[in-house]
Amino acid sequence: MGHMLNNTIQDVLIRRARMKGMNACWVPGTDHASIATEAKVVNKLKLEGIDKATLSREEFMKHAWEWRDKHGGIILEQLKRLGASCDWDRTAFTMDESMYESVIDVFIDLFDKGLIYRGVRMVNWDPQALTAVSDEEVIYKEVRSKLYYINYRLKDSIGHITIATTRPETILGDTAICVHPEDERFSHLVGKTAYVPLINREIPIIADEYVDREFGTGALKITPAHDINDYNLGLKHKLPSVDIFNDNGTMSKQAILYVGKDRFEVRKLIVKQLEEEGYISKIEDYTNKIGFSERTDAVIEPKISLQWFLKMDQLANPALDVVEEDQIRFHPAKFKNIYRHWMENVKDWCISRQLWWGQQIPVFYLPDGEMVAAKSKEDALIRFGERFPDRDIEIGQLKQDEDVVDTWFSSWLWPIAVFDGIRKPKNSEITYYYPTNDLVTAPDIIFFWVARMIMAGTEYRKEIPFQNVYFTGIVRDKNGRKMSKTLGNSPDPIDLIEQFGADGVRMGMLLMAPAGNDLPFDPALCEQGRNFSNKIWNALRLVKGWQSDQNLKQPEDAQVALRWFGSRFNEAYALAEDHFEKYRLSDALMTIYKLIWDDFCSWYLEMIKPGMNQPIDNKTLEATIGFFEDLMKLLHPFMPFITEEIWHVLRERAEGDDIIIARLPQATNIDDKIIQLFGFAEEVINGIRKLRAEKNIPFREPVELLVKLKNEAHDQTFNGITKRLCNLSEIRYVDEAPTGAFGFIARSTEIFIPVSTSVNIEAEIDKLREELSYTKGFLESVNKKLSNERFVSGAPADVVSKEIKKRDDAQSRIQVITEQLASFEGK
Repeated sequence: MGHMLNNTIQDVLIRRARMKGMNACWVPGTDHASIATEAKVVNKLKLEGIDKATLSREEFMKHAWEWRDKHGGIILEQLKRLGASCDWDRTAFTMDESMYESVIDVFIDLFDKGLIYRGVRMVNWDPQALTAVSDEEVIYKEVRSKLYYINYRLKDSIGHITIATTRPETILGDTAICVHPEDERFSHLVGKTAYVPLINREIPIIADEYVDREFGTGALKITPAHDINDYNLGLKHKLPSVDIFNDNGTMSKQAILYVGKDRFEVRKLIVKQLEEEGYISKIEDYTNKIGFSERTDAVIEPKISLQWFLKMDQLANPALDVVEEDQIRFHPAKFKNIYRHWMENVKDWCISRQLWWGQQIPVFYLPDGEMVAAKSKEDALIRFGERFPDRDIEIGQLKQDEDVVDTWFSSWLWPIAVFDGIRKPKNSEITYYYPTNDLVTAPDIIFFWVARMIMAGTEYRKEIPFQNVYFTGIVRDKNGRKMSKTLGNSPDPIDLIEQFGADGVRMGMLLMAPAGNDLPFDPALCEQGRNFSNKIWNALRLVKGWQSDQNLKQPEDAQVALRWFGSRFNEAYALAEDHFEKYRLSDALMTIYKLIWDDFCSWYLEMIKPGMNQPIDNKTLEATIGFFEDLMKLLHPFMPFITEEIWHVLRERAEGDDIIIARLPQATNIDDKIIQLFGFAEEVINGIRKLRAEKNIPFREPVELLVKLKNEAHDQTFNGITKRLCNLSEIRYVDEAPTGAFGFIARSTEIFIPVSTSVNIEAEIDKLREELSYTKGFLESVNKKLSNERFVSGAPADVVSKEIKKRDDAQSRIQVITEQLASFEGK
């Protein structure tokens, strides 16, 4: 669902750009998703009775490519169903030859610059995927745990020191106990030693200000191999490190106990043994945050490992500057602060993954550990020869690094590599298309992808990769949970398209998807989109069902309707364009939606509709078809399928005359006066319709309309339309309020309809008295607010003006009701 939202927004932007006459290029493609894909392939092989460990790298890659060829195109076909108007001939994949070579070239370049290095560090280890993952690929979740208080026997004295831990299985890797140097409870123990329960390893008691005296007992067990903070304390105090876990999360031989058993099974077993042997003093419920792998949802295990890293500080500074200086604009702008915080505190990027599916790290080793980065063994041999001219090195001695680079290490090059700008930095396409205009993405990958693409752009093109970044919201279910396959709360997008149509799904999502705000998805939204499609289609059937008469003169009411809708169209068009420029796509769509549903279908078509079995004049029909075409142009980026269909039904068209490449309408002047006049007419018409409904006056019964004149003359532009739409026998202007008439106010003008003989006068008097009492109470509450000086001086001007308008409207309404009561009671 997130992909559907994201790609719908991209399609809206690219279709609009195309209709503005731009050379609009949207390159589709996918990354190779190394962790997720390799996990899928390994699982598939297991089902076939094949163990990955029995295969060579080349054999495994053959299986991986077969899986990719079978499944890799599914999402692209889904995008076509959605209506994504990509340049499909340009479809790119991060394992394509040009993309693969670009990644290798960049690795070698950064290695040679000294920005890529190899080192032993504490990393986030995924025991299920059997690979390291970056900090950004760890999702922290709040879970209910237990806090175990465990006694460590002191050496050379009677007694013990108690520590509290949520991970009792890791005591087997403890190499120290740490207390705060100012904690008087333990000061006499610093420098002494204690024994790790069950295995009796002697460990020192040390002091460090890092310890939180308020947590647990104030004494902290130190396990340098399995906690990042313990790792740093271990380096500081020169403590040994005992790695008690195998790569798959089972206990290693160094654990001594429970060797080969899973870490979570061992937690249960060791707690039982500790209790039986009297080491546990108490157990408490405890809520804490635990890191999970974004890809496999396995609990992350901090692990000391030899990995490849990319130094980020040198790359981060220029990438931060271009956002701070608004060379790249974020929509909404609030994400600029999040970006700044991350860039100012950026850590080196762990770019190696212990996988086979991906770009293999282009580093070659000699038996003595010397290394070079090169595209091939042959290139590596040349490089070694240049470094060690006195050594007789043979190609058979060279061995390539087994790891691959992180998938994001290929994705960060996307805006450059899709135009082959790494391998051929001066080719015509990269020169023409780079930098690109817009990036649409989710905020949860602002660090994975957005920041790194900006870094790559400033490093390799000395230029930003895009000018605008539109952050979509995260699609959530009605309960506020993020939609995911794991939770099973995400509907199949294709099923939604089958049920509501692609246009309906697109519109339903966009109406509720303002930039950066989460989308509380409900299938009812898609139903609203489908209903809108039906509304437009019914309007088409109505217009196409009219017969025109070349000799029929255009009625005056039709001329008024054309003048009004032309101005209303231009007014809404200008507003929608303003929303587009500010990347408020949801607001732009709602503006167009109301223009079509309310102004065109509900008002304009009713104004010009001919009588039953009557023809329409040719001039009005042609203008109406023109309006319909322009409306479809505005709507096309949002709802491409129905607009293209209607485009071809409205008129006979030549081959290639498609709305997808039609130019957007040219905006013309707006007649503010006629828009204002219609606003008044709309209130009058709605007031009459409401009064008919309340008083049970059927539409077939003509009624007279009386308008009480004020000082100025009353404009009669919309009188003919009002009479026809409300079945009025006459519109008369009076100086005084008539007796025995129903009334209402439209923009401070008093409007009356004489009482029908069928109306119950007593019942009407009761209703008016009830309404008068309510309106007086409402006026009293408004006056109370306006008499409060703190409110009047402190509230925004528009809020105060709204309250003043409420007061004036209530006073006018009270006057009208009072006059009506007087006329009825006098009658």
